[in-house]
Amino acid sequence: MDIDVIIPVYKPGKELFTLIERLEKQTVAVRQIILMNTEEKYFEQLVYGTRFPEQHKKVKVYHLSKREFDHGGTRRRGVKKSDASIFVMMTQDAMPADEYLIENLTAPLQGKVAAAYARQLPNESCNLTERYVRSFNYPEQSCIKSLEDLPKLGIKTYFCSNVCAAYRREVYEELGGFVHHTIFNEDMIYAAGAIKAGWKIAYAADARVIHSHNYTNKQQFHRNFDLGVSQSQHPEVFAGVPSESEGKRMVLQTAKYLWSNKMVYKIPSLLMQSASKYAGYLLGKRYASLPRSWVVAFSDNKEYWK
Repeated sequence: MDIDVIIPVYKPGKELFTLIERLEKQTVAVRQIILMNTEEKYFEQLVYGTRFPEQHKKVKVYHLSKREFDHGGTRRRGVKKSDASIFVMMTQDAMPADEYLIENLTAPLQGKVAAAYARQLPNESCNLTERYVRSFNYPEQSCIKSLEDLPKLGIKTYFCSNVCAAYRREVYEELGGFVHHTIFNEDMIYAAGAIKAGWKIAYAADARVIHSHNYTNKQQFHRNFDLGVSQSQHPEVFAGVPSESEGKRMVLQTAKYLWSNKMVYKIPSLLMQSASKYAGYLLGKRYASLPRSWVVAFSDNKEYWK
């Protein structure tokens, strides 16, 4: 079984070296690590004066301009650089928690399972609210989702995260790959297409990466605006499967957690953050009726609109 890892990279820090070293020490060997790097100058600044090419012979680096980057298109280009039977998509800020990541992530890829995604654990600096949200979205129990789960799970049936996810190439080619041009959500759009075609998506809770952010309310607004845009642009996936109810459930569960742990003082900030997310999401869903200048201002991915 040959496995390649594909990672979009932008303005990398020294953590990228640690990520690569951990991927090189997995119990199931990685054949290639393909870096799709945006803006060559930033990568060259990082590796200048190091023995990077000699020390990491499995790493292949391909450069593109910032204008060329696209959530779906760049990943499609990365996949084309590989001919492995299984490829793993990751982000540069996802750190393998142990040497079993690739082994546990690829194990479910059999039968009707088209893709599997990893559990995301909070990093040391993660705030308490975000820690709970991580446990809400990435529980301890693994599962395999199919079209039969749609009435029960709703939008979460289609959930899959390219922060760390493994794909079977034969299925990927059959389904046409990641969407060519999208502002966000290329992973969920692919997963939805796979499920509707009769395939399944696995959540591998024993495959673990460390990945979390302490986003400000403004950052949450921008990210969720792009989320709303992607849902508006792909009604074939998201129409009739609203995500608002799942968002409300998460807020309520988080508020209950804070209340039961005597941290009521954190609930107002949770509500402000949730309001920022929801406002961004609603405006993103209605982006087509907004002035162009507003759309660009509200978006987190301004290059997309150029």
